[in-house]
Order: sequence, then structure tokens, then C-alpha cells
Amino acid sequence: MSNKAIQIENLSVYYGETPALTGVCLDVEVGEYLGIIGPNGGGKTTLLKAILGLAPITRGSIKIYDNDGKGKEIIGYVPQYAGFDKSFPITLLEVVMTGRLKNGLTPFFRFRHKDMEIAYELIEKVGLKGLENRQISELSGGEFQKMLIARALTLKPRILLLDEPTANVDENARGQIYNLLAELNKDMTIVLVTHDLFAVSSQVGKLACINGKLIYHGEPELSENIVNRLYGCPVDLIAHGVPHRVLRTH
Repeated sequence: MSNKAIQIENLSVYYGETPALTGVCLDVEVGEYLGIIGPNGGGKTTLLKAILGLAPITRGSIKIYDNDGKGKEIIGYVPQYAGFDKSFPITLLEVVMTGRLKNGLTPFFRFRHKDMEIAYELIEKVGLKGLENRQISELSGGEFQKMLIARALTLKPRILLLDEPTANVDENARGQIYNLLAELNKDMTIVLVTHDLFAVSSQVGKLACINGKLIYHGEPELSENIVNRLYGCPVDLIAHGVPHRVLRTH
């Protein structure tokens, strides 16, 4: 059996005539913690959606644990915070339990006792014990993100994909989320899309830089040339009191 959790070969994704990704080749090893960075509109979210089967593949292929086009059920997904309506009247517990729905809601559907047990267990795991009955409109940004992580874990995935999980959270919550992801990485493969250079420099094991195509894949240490190619212009990175490995000495 291959040690690859995800194998992406010559992937191209078009929206109509507009290319979102072209010629991407990327392997993610079992147990890896991969960070993905790049400019807005560079195709990062499209790549996650292609892995999930939510974006149509124009060319190329994606294999999950050697299964061509199969295995999506072993992937947990934490979408962008901005895609949710926080005013919707639903509790934290109810949101987490929806992660147990494999085939969507059906008439007269009822969750099993086991579903509730798993939800309570994961709510405690992500540090939200005691907030089960709180409306999502009352959650802080960090609590909301942890809730989404708990929801993504309900089917016991082997791969966890996260799209900007530390956006709209304060520094304390950001640290808690990264500590949680580091703990989860002991048991699963993690792919993290982020603009957070702290995550790139001190959290992930490998880094992929994407701007319509794969610019770089390797250790989380970049040259000035790679960063400039990635963003299409000269970029200055300033470390605010945190040791960074993002740029080599230059």
C-alpha cells in the first residue's frame, strides 16, 4: 500500500473558460501536516474542493489512499468561516451532530444515541465543554471555528482539510486552534489553507505555494524569489517578535 494520503497528478480546474488551477502535481504523505499559501483568487480553496469532489476536474486526477475518485468519506472538511450565517437559530451541539449525516436529512430522521455521544466527546476534545446548548450567534470567532473542527471530526476522518481556520479569531484562540491541530496531526493527515505566516513558520511540516499553479512544494522555508513569484510582486515579510522560518537569510 502507498504511503500517500493524497496524490494529485497534472490537475487543472476551469470555471467556464477561466482557469483556476493548471497542471498541479502534489503528493501528501500519510500523517503529513501540509500548509498551503498563496494570494486571494490563487486557487487554494478550489484545490480543497477538487480533493473533496466539489469542484469539477477539467484534466488530471486525484487519488485518496490509492483510490481514484474514491475515499471522500474519510476526509473531514472545515470550510471558511465567512460561508456561514451566524444568525441561524441552531445550537453548537446541533451543528456538531450534523456532521454525522452521511446522506443528508430525510423525513422523520432521528439521530442515534451514539451520534450524541460522539458529538459530546468531540465538543470536549476541542475545548467547548459546557457550551453545547449555546446558540451559534453567541459564540466567539474562536469558539465557532472549534465547533466547525468538531463537526468535521464526527465521522472519524483520516484526512482533515481546513480552509482559513484562524481567520476572524483573536491571538489566544489562534494558539488554541494550532495546539489542537498539532494534537490531531498525531492521528491524521492535515492540509491547512492559510494566510497566517505564523502557521507556515512554526506549525506545518511542509508547504505548498499556489497561484493558479504550484509555485513551490517543500520545507516551510522560502526564498525571496519564490515569495515574489507567488504574489507577483516584491513582498516584505516582517516578524513581530516570533522566530520565523518563512524566508531564508537574504
